[in-house]
Amino acid sequence: MQLIKNYIAGELKEPAKKKYLDNVEPATGQVYSQIPNSTAEDLELAVEAAEKVQPSWAGLSLEKRAEILMKVADAIDDHSNELAKAEAIDNGKPFSLAKAVDIYRASANIRFFAQAITQFSSESHAMGDEAINYTLRDPVGVVGCISPWNLPLYLFTWKIAPALAAGNAVIAKPSEVTPMTAFLLSKICIEAGLPAGVLNILHGDGPSIGDPLTTHPKIKAISFTGGTSTGAHISKVTAGMFKKLSLELGGKNPTLVFADCDFEDTVSNVVRAAFSNQGQICLCGSRIYIERPIYEKFKQAFIQKVQALKVGDPLQEDTQHGALVSKPHMEKVLSYIELAQEEGGNILTGGKQVTLEGRCEKGYFVEPTVIEGLDNDCRTNQEEIFGPVCTIMPFDTDEEAVTLANGTQYGLASSIWTNDLKRAHRVAKQIEAGIVWVNCWLLRDLRTPFGGVKNSGVGREGGLEALRFFTETKNVCIKYS
Repeated sequence: MQLIKNYIAGELKEPAKKKYLDNVEPATGQVYSQIPNSTAEDLELAVEAAEKVQPSWAGLSLEKRAEILMKVADAIDDHSNELAKAEAIDNGKPFSLAKAVDIYRASANIRFFAQAITQFSSESHAMGDEAINYTLRDPVGVVGCISPWNLPLYLFTWKIAPALAAGNAVIAKPSEVTPMTAFLLSKICIEAGLPAGVLNILHGDGPSIGDPLTTHPKIKAISFTGGTSTGAHISKVTAGMFKKLSLELGGKNPTLVFADCDFEDTVSNVVRAAFSNQGQICLCGSRIYIERPIYEKFKQAFIQKVQALKVGDPLQEDTQHGALVSKPHMEKVLSYIELAQEEGGNILTGGKQVTLEGRCEKGYFVEPTVIEGLDNDCRTNQEEIFGPVCTIMPFDTDEEAVTLANGTQYGLASSIWTNDLKRAHRVAKQIEAGIVWVNCWLLRDLRTPFGGVKNSGVGREGGLEALRFFTETKNVCIKYS
């Protein structure tokens, strides 16, 4: 039984109260490690360490700070197979996906922001012959980063990298559901020589450590990715504390398929957009709207490709569709499939739990599921399921497609599939979402802003947006005479 530890002041430490949570492998349903359920006592130690080191970390030259972060990225690459296997075991996703996407992006995130901080410039504004104004951007100080379970190391580094690059000290909480790669990152940071206390990683659940972290008076900014209800809770409990908040929340993303699309390419990519990581990506396209002239043809081709996805042991190289992250989450997904049928939906493929043979016989597997016949306003089409479930529906006009796409409380991401350039620009402008992909999905440039509108969040991550969030802006005005 592996025992995970916190990372505080450069050392691996047991929780102050010696309380632990079970960590379950989703593919087998078996407990295979234990994680600290940290408390305010652990947080105080982390805050003390962060406060102590932050001024000297911020005082390093940009080049030196970048050099240290690059060593962390190099160490992640050196341990990529170990990290990918840990992610597959801890999360249930296929090893091949973890290696190609999660671990690759983890080191890429750190490299990007290590380089970006050396290019981060500020503005100056001359007032004729009278004065000049210039802008300073200083680190916030001690900041908190809370990441989700679906892309554990990928999104963990997406938050801590810009915070560290900007000169802050970080107290980070990974999801208690998928803690392993954050624990391994602790060891990597020690190996790479990251100064003690610059990054502190506290494991545990929301009530025990999440709440104290978000409300601690010495933590000046919170970057959170997770469910909309939790984001609303963070906004409520920090109201009046004047913390900086970046909240990347839920999504119920539309996919618009027009009759003039590149058919075969679109079918393949819409399957990928719906079911990558078992549908457990906030950017997955779970509401698929297809222009009526190609609806039946597209439906049949789509179903055929979905049925060809191999559900299996995440550690097998040919597995395309792994386990859901936990038993409660699997039960939630299955309950939504049942709800969809109650709402009048017709299951075209999937819809059931999968029982595998061998070591995964008690794992949390659900078939990729496609449903049609539902109204756009039903709960299945309005609420975030966050699993391998998508719905399909025909539309007749561009205006109807946009209305359907915008018809939820969410506005995170969307995709448009068309060869009509004018339509692509027009519809992209009309869709209420923070991200619009045209003839692609999850094609990311790390320089671009990332985030949503409506109930999908507040603020933006990525590129200069992230560096601006993790810094405080100061205007200096100097009169010439």
